[in-house]
Amino acid sequence: MDIKAARRVSQRPSRAGYGWNHAPTHGNIICKFWLAGNCSRNPCRFLHPQSNALISHGKTWNRSSSKDYCNSQRKQKASSVSLDDECHDSQRKRIRPNDAPTAANGGSGTQGQGKKICEYWITGNCVHGKKCHYLHSWYCGDGFTLVTQLEGHKKGVTGIALPSGSDKLYTGGRDGTVRLWNCHTGQCAAVVDIGAEVGSLISEGPWVFVGVPNSVKAWNIETNADLSLSGPVGQVYAMAMGDNMPLAGAQDGVIWAWKLNIETSLFEVAGCMKGHSLAVVSLVVGANNRLYSGSMDNTIRVWDLDTLQCIHTLNGHTNVVMSVLCWDQFLLSCSLDRMLKVWVATERGDLDVTYTHQEEDGMLALCGIHDAEAKPILFCSCNDKSVRLYELPSFIERGRIFARKEVRTVQVGSGGLFFTGDDTGRVSVWRFLVEPNAASSSLTST
Repeated sequence: MDIKAARRVSQRPSRAGYGWNHAPTHGNIICKFWLAGNCSRNPCRFLHPQSNALISHGKTWNRSSSKDYCNSQRKQKASSVSLDDECHDSQRKRIRPNDAPTAANGGSGTQGQGKKICEYWITGNCVHGKKCHYLHSWYCGDGFTLVTQLEGHKKGVTGIALPSGSDKLYTGGRDGTVRLWNCHTGQCAAVVDIGAEVGSLISEGPWVFVGVPNSVKAWNIETNADLSLSGPVGQVYAMAMGDNMPLAGAQDGVIWAWKLNIETSLFEVAGCMKGHSLAVVSLVVGANNRLYSGSMDNTIRVWDLDTLQCIHTLNGHTNVVMSVLCWDQFLLSCSLDRMLKVWVATERGDLDVTYTHQEEDGMLALCGIHDAEAKPILFCSCNDKSVRLYELPSFIERGRIFARKEVRTVQVGSGGLFFTGDDTGRVSVWRFLVEPNAASSSLTST
């Protein structure tokens, strides 16, 4: 059922009985700042009701408290739920908000049922407390919890990595820094000023690769080698490792590959892959030495890493392909067109869409892991500042993570840990309550 706009009130209610009544009121609209207890205007052109009745269209709406007002708004919204929403709700029946958020997750007590976070709670201004109908928690769902939040980056987080053999978590941001976090204390151990916006960050063995405009910086945490890989033009938005080669997708649509020369301990250009007409923003390496690249030109290209040649072009999306992920014999892709597509190889040797999942908002990032029961869990970050956790292949929603701004990077660690980085610069550390089997995971993503 569509929500119909309310008719304009033709008669102006008397100003008597309303607070601060020396200024003309704006129809019969109640001041939203007054409802939140934050209005500082005197006089205010919106209503500050003090009586128990508000006359409108000849009917009386009793308003004994702000709770009644919120309940009426909630009922009105509930009556406008479409049949499509009800169908989606049947798929999401496993989600439950946390009934008792802990101090670690920033919760403040039992909250009403729902899957939306209270915007006033985020800013510390919610006056309803435990009676609020929206979540006062950074997540809802079962089986995982928030461990801590790492504050330091001044702009959005674009990459998270855990190099093998290190007790440091590496994060890169658009503020031009790479931060090293102590995994035992959660404290920032070091800040490296890159001098340019970090577009991406990955690790492989002892190597940490940082994508910046016109190059890739490579650090070896064991030998302290500090190298610069030249070739890319513009920002490096995506990186991956394939066939022992670091791969970088650049702003001009070209993907670069380097090989490490053992004798000189330097990376040398192995070749470049051209085909995309716009920036490459996602990369993942799958089975049979295949590289999959998502681009701002709305396409996915499949490359043979033995020849560095494009062998397929997939045209299923109508907007930027933000992330690609390999799951067994399947390829998953998500886009700003709000579609998540599952591709499967055909007898002809190409890939076709076998399933399409639609969200209400554009999608930004995919990541995956297997849980303790060997069930694949998909993380899907959306433009509504949330991350969905889906169980594959059913796409039953297992939970939801919230943030102040969009989450653009999700990374899985060891011991049941996973990490999210959002556009405010915050890195959140999460843990599955039952440790997932990360070692057997066949989900890889960028």
